[in-house]
Amino acid sequence: MRLDAHQHFWNYNIREYGWIEEHMSVIRRSFLPEDLEPLLTRAGISGCMAVQARQSLEETEWLLDLAERHEFIRGVVGWVDLCSVEAEHQLEKYASSPWLKGVRHVIQDEPDVQFVLRDDFQRGIALLQQYNLAYDLLVSKEQLPYAVELVKMFPEQRFVLDHLAKPDIKAGTVSPWKEALYSLSEQPNVYCKLSGMITEADWTNWKQEDFAPYLNIALEAFGADRVMFGSDWPVCTVAGTYAHVLEIITKHTSCMSEVEKQMIFGGTCATFYQLS
Repeated sequence: MRLDAHQHFWNYNIREYGWIEEHMSVIRRSFLPEDLEPLLTRAGISGCMAVQARQSLEETEWLLDLAERHEFIRGVVGWVDLCSVEAEHQLEKYASSPWLKGVRHVIQDEPDVQFVLRDDFQRGIALLQQYNLAYDLLVSKEQLPYAVELVKMFPEQRFVLDHLAKPDIKAGTVSPWKEALYSLSEQPNVYCKLSGMITEADWTNWKQEDFAPYLNIALEAFGADRVMFGSDWPVCTVAGTYAHVLEIITKHTSCMSEVEKQMIFGGTCATFYQLS
């Protein structure tokens, strides 16, 4: 079973998707399941994880409804306000859905680089295990050292790092991102998505070899059993096609064993998100 561990849907409007700035105008439109399904079919991918793109309960409800109606959506990473006193009530409301597999907050947009160390946020994280929910870590490379501190505090909680914490691929720099990534990988409850890389490169002039140092580091740090392919579609289309993104990871892993490739392109995702 080949899976895409990370993609988004939206009905575009500028008010709710203000993060899609003018220079990203190619994705200033709606992207729905009927747009993605043929891309997955052509890629030989049987299912995907739909990840929140808005920070609202309405987003979670909408994605759960899409998953109910589209068999290829194998699970949802939704949003609840983990910093709220209502967090437990919100989790209780949605956790009964068989499609909700995890939650995420757009930490990378928080001005406080130490956001993950806030008491209210950590109280929310502490609730997830009782609902058997994973947590997607969307942090910047500057926030990554604090994410290391967070995951050490919750050794039984499943975490996955989105987009490798967005290293500066365009500039070709690896430190201090590399050191923080290795520290994160030392925690066995943390996984990593091979996603969101093409948008950190030069959008118009990227090359396959631009990604090699970062993929090598991630694979060495986590191993095939803790990394998973994610397209980050449709965000990736600002710099390339779905096929381009898949090809980057496919080429880089071509010399790995069949067992390792099966894990990267589906097995790890299924294990981490506990997909049936």
